[in-house]
Amino acid sequence: MTGRTIVVTGGGTGIGRAVATAFARDGDTVVVTGRRREVLDGVVAELGGAARAVDFDAADPAAVTAALAALPPTVDVLVNAAGGNTGFDRPAAVAGDLAAQAAAWRANFDANVLTAVLVTAALLPRLPAGGRVVTIGSIAARRGGGDYGAAKAAIEAWTASLAAEIGPRGVTANVVAPGLTMGTEFFRGRLSDARRQRLVDETMTKREGTTDDVAAAVRYLAAPGAGHVTGQVLHVNGGAYLGR
Repeated sequence: MTGRTIVVTGGGTGIGRAVATAFARDGDTVVVTGRRREVLDGVVAELGGAARAVDFDAADPAAVTAALAALPPTVDVLVNAAGGNTGFDRPAAVAGDLAAQAAAWRANFDANVLTAVLVTAALLPRLPAGGRVVTIGSIAARRGGGDYGAAKAAIEAWTASLAAEIGPRGVTANVVAPGLTMGTEFFRGRLSDARRQRLVDETMTKREGTTDDVAAAVRYLAAPGAGHVTGQVLHVNGGAYLGR
């Protein structure tokens, strides 16, 4: 399973970084993308010759188009890890302020859905038979979460359509949906001890998930042996939600 070319969006931190590291350790060539060049350069320095960085805004169609020249001509695995809950970075919408509500929903849609849709559409012609598209979803798609959960639910619907479109080419598309996962920027330091314990108590494993747990699920879906697994949502949450 070595010698492939992997593109990981949002590869500078958290889950994306763990995914990039896992593939690099497998002997694959990894291209990490994101908006913060200095963060991406840190990943490249850590992974050495196994990785390189391309910085662009994956939610901007013009930026994605401009980045194509720097992205690999053949992409064996695309991992859409860019995203996150933009609600942690904005003031709470005032009840009745429809403009604020619209901005909130668009921000999470752009960050989580458009980033995946645009980069995938741009790189699909470069995926050969046996190629893989894996997109990071969330338990919030099934358990609520407002505009963020709705965006992750949209990822699941889009992936089902994508899988049907590219399946005849021998390319698969799946979602990995984490639950509580530590080692990410998701909570921006806002996760209280009480809430963390409540989320841990909801699991069957009675522990937090890790970015390595999620990376392992991505590696499975990207493996040659997973060629008949497509259009699926693989839940990585310790049993907090049962994806039956």
